[in-house]
Amino acid sequence: MPFLPAPGDRVLARFAQLFAGLALFGVSIALIVRAELGVMPWTVLEQGLTRSVGLSLGLWSVLIGAVLLALSMRLGLRPGMGTLANIVLVGVVIDATLALLPPLENLPLRIGALILGIALNGVATGAYIGAGLGPGPRDGLVTSIATRTGRSLRLIRTLVEVGVIVVGVILGGQLGVGTVVFALVIGPLMHFFVPLLDLRTKK
Repeated sequence: MPFLPAPGDRVLARFAQLFAGLALFGVSIALIVRAELGVMPWTVLEQGLTRSVGLSLGLWSVLIGAVLLALSMRLGLRPGMGTLANIVLVGVVIDATLALLPPLENLPLRIGALILGIALNGVATGAYIGAGLGPGPRDGLVTSIATRTGRSLRLIRTLVEVGVIVVGVILGGQLGVGTVVFALVIGPLMHFFVPLLDLRTKK
């Protein structure tokens, strides 16, 4: 069954890292939002929907994740427990952190929140991917499209995220320097943290 880890795996350690990584991922998104210097590509869309339609940022994260999971499964994705946990937990943590973290008035604090948020996002991504319990719905969509079309992951991810940003900006999402910095930095961060936190390669 795709939702359960294979027997013999270090199940408890992998689940602990999964949930810690997803919680940290939600916190990192909230920090980037509070910085108000531009948000991550998918958050641009979620923010735009929040501003134009209503509902909270976290709830839109959950709803979009559910839709993407359904699309990915039609394209052949085999989701894991981590995929389902990603959809729910990240959105809940985003809303909880935004409720606890007040708006930041001071520019140095906002810059610090942006830097910290991006750094934590790299760690969190490495943690939940390294748990090996299923891709997030957004990553799952990209890999499913790439597999179905035979195109490169880089091309598909770029096209998807550019499209998401365009729609999000039209709806009122915030595109800024933080969006650009995130796009430039997240790749190297993932390159470092995913192997470092990959429990599948550790005995």
